[in-house]
Amino acid sequence: MNKDYDVIIVGGGPAALAAAVYTCRALLKTVIFEKQYLGGQLVGTDLIENYPGFPEVISGVDLTQRMEAQAKRFGVEIRYEEVLKLSLENGLKVVTTDIDAYASHVVVLASGAEPKKLGVPGEKEFYGKGVSYCATCDGAFFKGKDVVVIGGGDSAITEGIFLTKYAKTVQIIHRRDAFRATKIYLDEAFSNPKIKVILNTVIESIHGQEKVDGVVTQNILTQEKKEIPCQGVFTFIGSVPNTGFLGNLLCVDAGCHIETNIHMETAIEGLYAVGDIRKNSYRQIATAIGEGVTAAIAAEHKLAELKALGKGEK
Repeated sequence: MNKDYDVIIVGGGPAALAAAVYTCRALLKTVIFEKQYLGGQLVGTDLIENYPGFPEVISGVDLTQRMEAQAKRFGVEIRYEEVLKLSLENGLKVVTTDIDAYASHVVVLASGAEPKKLGVPGEKEFYGKGVSYCATCDGAFFKGKDVVVIGGGDSAITEGIFLTKYAKTVQIIHRRDAFRATKIYLDEAFSNPKIKVILNTVIESIHGQEKVDGVVTQNILTQEKKEIPCQGVFTFIGSVPNTGFLGNLLCVDAGCHIETNIHMETAIEGLYAVGDIRKNSYRQIATAIGEGVTAAIAAEHKLAELKALGKGEK
């Protein structure tokens, strides 16, 4: 079992990178485990205009690269391994990946979230063939085509606006009679001639041959069903926290959000949760950064406390 690290961080999004900057600057040997790529959902965000310090607006990819460079400058180690399990053993937290097992007194959980699925026929079959959960990643493939966007929050509206750069038409479908999105985004969307809004409506199915060529919708008030021809289906209806690897350690149900105190510490001493997996988090880049920093400072204090008590040895 590898016991080389003072701090283990699970996940590579903004909260994780912020935590790493602080733990590394405190001269704590820190490792980040990320199964795919750094940045998490941030990478799929086209333009960010509400993160302090960037009045000119910045893309999610650029912001991620800057955060990564900063964390690496202070010495963080990044390992691209998938975390399969977290367990407790003799006062240590043991992180088991697809490569090895690692133990430390302090672990920061920053594993983020995955896009929530519609769960309708055709969604799984046409994923990557017209079905997408990231307009920034896939929007360019739909130049001159008709697409639908499902959702009613900021993500659905802003990604719908982004898709108008490429698509011929963008129909935003929402199951309620009003949007939850910020007014400034709604005003921009409603004034865009490429965007059409459909309310009180859900997607019944997605169909096509080799690729998507349409969806079937149903009005929840009248029960009327309608066929909408399209070549792309983009879904933004929320996210599910990546907490499955915890088993029942902190969660009763798979995909639960984790409760913490004001120091981001969970019910288990030395185990912290930040970002999209934390209960009552606002799920914003800026708040994720703050939570990561809070956890890092608390972790530093925890390790100092354990060392003073003679419990800090691995």
